[in-house]
Amino acid sequence: MRSGALTLCSAPYTVFGDRMTGRFQRKMNPQKLSGFLNRTIQIKTRTISPAIVLAPMAGLGHIATRHLISKYGGFGLLFTGMCSANALPHENRDVSLVFRWRNEELPHLVCQIFGSEPDVMARAAQRIEKEGFFGVDLNFGCSVAAICKKGAGAALLKDPLRCSQIVSTVRQAVDIPLFVKFRTGWEDNRQYAADMARRFEDAGADALTFHPRVAPDRRSRSPKWEVIKDVQDAVDIPVFGNGNLFEAQDGLRMFEQTKCNGLSVGRMAIARPWLFAQWSNQFQPDDSIFYSAPKSYLELLSEYYNDFFSLKFFKKYLPYYCANFKFGHEILKKMSASKSMEEAGDKLNAVFENLPQVSSRPNLHLFL
Repeated sequence: MRSGALTLCSAPYTVFGDRMTGRFQRKMNPQKLSGFLNRTIQIKTRTISPAIVLAPMAGLGHIATRHLISKYGGFGLLFTGMCSANALPHENRDVSLVFRWRNEELPHLVCQIFGSEPDVMARAAQRIEKEGFFGVDLNFGCSVAAICKKGAGAALLKDPLRCSQIVSTVRQAVDIPLFVKFRTGWEDNRQYAADMARRFEDAGADALTFHPRVAPDRRSRSPKWEVIKDVQDAVDIPVFGNGNLFEAQDGLRMFEQTKCNGLSVGRMAIARPWLFAQWSNQFQPDDSIFYSAPKSYLELLSEYYNDFFSLKFFKKYLPYYCANFKFGHEILKKMSASKSMEEAGDKLNAVFENLPQVSSRPNLHLFL
């Protein structure tokens, strides 16, 4: 950060031996993470608290997911899934799969858009502002081939000037907070990530969400959190760190190591939608939540979508949910065979006749 970096206290851990492996682990006091999160962050003229947000995720950050997370609370902002800037000005919220929201979530909802043309992105942002969203988020991080072939997402990081033009044009078009989500780039170059962060800030971005992986990696290698610190040190605007935040101790370590302003949690918030309440408010659920949460999710999906899309979204959610369990592969196999939402509900009931064994850390082989 150019100035005003957060001051963090010494790490509040106790060390204990793992008798099974001989390794030493650190046990965290959950109150310490809650203390870090329950602070106010100013983004343009607005403020948010706590300092933890739902990361934008294509196919997962839809209205049903956000509604479920909202039942537990504990977040500062929610982000939509990725919306096409080309389509958005004409989208009908009543039928759209992605550009759909509850009016009560607008004060803390940011809409993410992707595209490659500055004017097209600006028109989409104007629609978002007109609808009353908290802010707009520009996707410069998606490395999926179908998006990059259109010159959008992470492909834009190959053209810094185009990135600046898009941010600047959108900035001139709207007054709401402007976010940019991006990643390290296409090469493992820490300086490039910091330079792009400055470029985004200079073009008018109000906050950054940074994922410290290069585009070709997708998730084949661990994120390099030290690059989050490089980005944080390069700018004065808030930076949200993203990447491999699975347990509360991960969140505290990210704050400690990177001095980032806030956390952006993606896949783990799908697996455990109560995570924000757990980390921010010290919510302590019992194991029954592993049944009640997906049960509520089935109901919400059916409320917002027809059976075809409800089942499609539920099956997209299943790998993350099943990653919670030690024998999640078997649960996933059984539940993925559902042919209808009713059958999915029946299979969920059958799985929980005996509570599956829960893992403290997710099975990453199931995290797509």
